[in-house]
Amino acid sequence: MASTAAGKQRIPKVAKVKNKAPAEVQITAEQLLREAKERELELLPPPPKQKITDAEELNDYKLKKRKGFEDNIRKNRTVISNWIKYAQWEESLKEVQRARSIYERALDVDHRNITLWLKYAEMEMKNRQVNHARNIWDRAITILPRVNQFWYKYTYMEEMLGNIAGCRQVFERWMEWEPEEQAWHSYINFELRYKEVDKSRSIYEKFVMVHPEVKNWIKYAHFEEKHGYIARARKVFERAVEFYGEEHINENLYVAFSRFEEKQKEFERVRIIYKYALDRVPKQQAQELFKNYTVFEKRFGDRRGIEDVIVSKRRFQYEEEVKASPHNYDAWFDYLRLVESDTDADTVREVYERAIANTPPIQEKRHWRRYIYLWINYALYEELEVKDPERTRQVYQACLELIPHKKFTFAKIWLLYAQFEIRQKNLPNARRGLGTAIGKCPKNKLFKGYIELELQLREFDRCRKLYEKYLEFSPENCTTWIKFAELETILGDTERARAIFELAIGQPRLDMPEVLWKSYIDFEIEQEEYDNTRGLYKRLLQRTQHVKVWISFGQFELSIDSDDRIQRCRQIFEEANKSMQGCEEKEERLMLLESWRDFEDEFGSLTNKERVQKLLPEKVKKRRKITAEDGSDAGWEEYYDYIFPEDAANQPNLKLLAMAKMWKKQQKQEDEDEEEQEEEEEEEEEQQVPQGKEAQENSEPDEQGPAAHREEPGKEYDDRDDESSSSDSESDGEDDKDKTEETKADTEKL
Repeated sequence: MASTAAGKQRIPKVAKVKNKAPAEVQITAEQLLREAKERELELLPPPPKQKITDAEELNDYKLKKRKGFEDNIRKNRTVISNWIKYAQWEESLKEVQRARSIYERALDVDHRNITLWLKYAEMEMKNRQVNHARNIWDRAITILPRVNQFWYKYTYMEEMLGNIAGCRQVFERWMEWEPEEQAWHSYINFELRYKEVDKSRSIYEKFVMVHPEVKNWIKYAHFEEKHGYIARARKVFERAVEFYGEEHINENLYVAFSRFEEKQKEFERVRIIYKYALDRVPKQQAQELFKNYTVFEKRFGDRRGIEDVIVSKRRFQYEEEVKASPHNYDAWFDYLRLVESDTDADTVREVYERAIANTPPIQEKRHWRRYIYLWINYALYEELEVKDPERTRQVYQACLELIPHKKFTFAKIWLLYAQFEIRQKNLPNARRGLGTAIGKCPKNKLFKGYIELELQLREFDRCRKLYEKYLEFSPENCTTWIKFAELETILGDTERARAIFELAIGQPRLDMPEVLWKSYIDFEIEQEEYDNTRGLYKRLLQRTQHVKVWISFGQFELSIDSDDRIQRCRQIFEEANKSMQGCEEKEERLMLLESWRDFEDEFGSLTNKERVQKLLPEKVKKRRKITAEDGSDAGWEEYYDYIFPEDAANQPNLKLLAMAKMWKKQQKQEDEDEEEQEEEEEEEEEQQVPQGKEAQENSEPDEQGPAAHREEPGKEYDDRDDESSSSDSESDGEDDKDKTEETKADTEKL
């Protein structure tokens, strides 16, 4: 019965919609989502807080949580975070044995997970299970001996427990793996904390063999020196020199060795070490060694003697070079660099004064470029090395008085002087200097530097005045207009920024007008003034009909979130196509149509797609004559041209012109044939005797002859017409305007 009842059960019919007209009020998906958000339909109330009052409820709660954790683990065993959360939860319930079991199960899954071992050991230490923690650390360092974190944690735990012997044993096990340098230092510091100097020395002996680097030998020697074992420290340095030999010699080792001997007042030993090293270390690698040797001799030796030995040769070379060519500023730079490294401030000043006395003989900027850096280096030396701000100010002022500002200037000097005054906390002098620079010799770099300074000081009114002066000096600089407008935008004065943009686009001459217009349009888009943006695009299109402007206009309309954006964008493409029909640049017109086609492919219907597809041109190959520079014929070249369907509508005019020319030629040919026929008839009448019927019979064929002859040019006209139409499609052709005028003239003749 049940089966028959189920078989007889009818499937409900789908209700048919009789009225398929759209409803008056349309509901969008956005509106549905917004109403759901407002009514908070999807927000679920938070679950009620559960209070456990007896052991039975607690057991139920534990069972539920454990089941959830076990389910998560069963779904994906490799997610270690699930195991850790499970174990931490058990630990929070003081179920240490269960937590330990969970960690062991997790280690069976992934025994190379560092976090898992750390959490496991931390749990045991937190619960004061020291032996369990030791067991875990032993297992961890056995399985993963290259993880230094395990060793650090293990040794730290043993030391905190006061198990010094156990900690030392762990360190020894660690050192067998030859770990990184920091591990050795940790072991040494551990022994030193317990005054075990001999054991630290034995560790150092192993350390310098495992990591045979110069810095480690130096640390070993400093260790011996620090603990008062001078002879041992010297022995370490000597062993290091023998260890590296002459093949792997290093200047840092000898510098440290000589400084050690210098501390011990063994000046002869120091001198011998330096000379030994300088004889064996390559000169290009001995800069630091040579510098330290010079400093040592200046402190403990005969200054005049060491200067004569080391510096005199180079100074003599530079002196000869600058005497031979006093305007060779590169030689002066090298000479000054040598003098600054070895001599006192007075000698350096003397050389600087001699160098800057050689002014360029010609007042041209290209001759002054290297010379001006002498003044810059002089000022920086006085400020940074000698630390004499007053003399630095005098150097800058003398340099600025020397430069012929009426012919050229150096914005770098003015800006360096202003920055120096700011470092001296003398802001009025800095402003005065930059104001003088702008008054004497305004330059773009000066204006930019001054404006940047005032911006850093947050003096926006001064920035406005500087921008106004800058634009008076260079009104064609689009970057300045844009920066000025950006400043006003940042300050929140959008009307002022808009006025600046309006002034900018009204300038008669601009260096980058496209950048300025783009910035203005982007500004209006950021302010969401879409009507103003449309107005800007229309004004720009009145000035230029560039295809990129049209495409950008269309993309702008498409980017606006409105219902009629697609229609607006399509209308712009149609207007662009109409305006560019007379454009000579066919590639730009093709670019526009391709953009239109892409737009219709994405948003348009099938009809619109076909319509745009019909507007695309046909690519044809043509030939044109090449004319050389002297006017002679250079032959022909092939090029590709585009024939648009709108231009093809003008083809009947061209065909009419060709037909008119052909008709005129055939008319002339018919006139000549008629004249020849008449001359032949006259000659025949003179030769023959006129007889009535015979003359009439002979004349009838003659009369038919011209008529029959007239039919043949008609055929010839058709053939030539076909030839002319085909030749017109392949030839280059003339301008449409000239063709139309010729067509009108021939039509009037006809």
